[in-house]
Amino acid sequence: MLSLLAVMLTGCSGSSERSGKNTGKIELTYWAAPNPQEIDLAEVLVKKWNKLHPDIFVRMQPLPVNRSTEEVLMAAIAARTTPDVCSNIWPGSVPEYARDGALVRLSSFPDFDSLASTRVGMNYMEQFRSADSNFYQIPWKANPLMMIYNKALFKKAGIGTPPLTYSEFLADARKLTYSSRNDGVIDHWMGYRDIRPVWWQRFFDFFALYKAASYGKAFTKNGQVVADTQAVREVFGFFAKCFKHDYFPRTVFSYDPFLEGVVATEFVGPWTISYIRSNYGGRLNFGIAPIPVPDGHVGPVDTYGDHKCMVIFSTTKHPKASWEFMKFLLSEKADLDLLEIASQLPVRKDLLTTKEFAGFFNDHPDLKLFAEEAPYAHEVDQTPDQKEIFDAISQEFEKCSVYNVVGPSKATRELVRNVKVLLDWDE
Repeated sequence: MLSLLAVMLTGCSGSSERSGKNTGKIELTYWAAPNPQEIDLAEVLVKKWNKLHPDIFVRMQPLPVNRSTEEVLMAAIAARTTPDVCSNIWPGSVPEYARDGALVRLSSFPDFDSLASTRVGMNYMEQFRSADSNFYQIPWKANPLMMIYNKALFKKAGIGTPPLTYSEFLADARKLTYSSRNDGVIDHWMGYRDIRPVWWQRFFDFFALYKAASYGKAFTKNGQVVADTQAVREVFGFFAKCFKHDYFPRTVFSYDPFLEGVVATEFVGPWTISYIRSNYGGRLNFGIAPIPVPDGHVGPVDTYGDHKCMVIFSTTKHPKASWEFMKFLLSEKADLDLLEIASQLPVRKDLLTTKEFAGFFNDHPDLKLFAEEAPYAHEVDQTPDQKEIFDAISQEFEKCSVYNVVGPSKATRELVRNVKVLLDWDE
């Protein structure tokens, strides 16, 4: 499949197209995410760039549509048809791309450190540092996971505030899980998760709650499992109770049950808020809160960030020009476009203090809540084989949390053992 896709991608991008031989100027290819909002954003930004820089022409192409961005990029890497710049990079794939020599080392540019420090902050940047101590990516946008809840359902159940801890969540679930027809068949639930054992689904349940329960601790580092096993057990146990008592249904809906009013809570990123505002208007009365944490938790709530990063591929003939274009995409004015056109949050340490963004957040108080959570948003570890690691997480999540075949302690032991085998094999 990858071989076939590589052949198809040959026509999408190539070094001869980017060489500028026919135009007398530098030409770059930029791949943006294929969703409508980001295509609109990319078209606006590229048009601005080309007007300001007549000597460096950028051609924007949406990422070729396939089952996943990672499959498209791996095929392009194999065929050496990667673009100069791409802004839709999942951080967990970067160690593999870097290991294959597919990426330009961004930290080799003299002004990288100053840009990263000023825009992102070096403490935050550390989670994107590769095992060889270099940076091959820079975070562009973040989608910190929070809990959305249906205020009407909560009010009907006599609940005034959203649950903040596991015990509060489970207590509220007893009131919000019921049969509306009084026939014993449950048709309203506290929450919902896609139970299919798909590796990336675990970002939005297990991993987000693990980050919250462990105060943001890494799961793997430098080829070793460093997970907070107590936090792993607590997360497995929390979801096991949710499924055991039918607070979460063991099914996959063909529609969004939260939007249909049959599920009281859901774990989402800011993209969901924009969708609700655009398609449901004032018909859905909802609130936003941090994801639940174990009882006794103190301080801010960490979460999963669902970041998308920018990279420069090593097939480029113009690394310096690509870097200049990337800096343009990361500028304050471009970040304002990201907010206003795509309703997505740039990764900036001054996001809520920059006066140019104040008007946007005044008009979008829901997204401001996500912006306040963004400093506590974490990414997957910079360890190769993240897909395989999350496959292992999915298997234990399914056995323990969804179907209660094994207990949380055994599931945690088996998960740690299986991930260790993966890491040892990788060496």
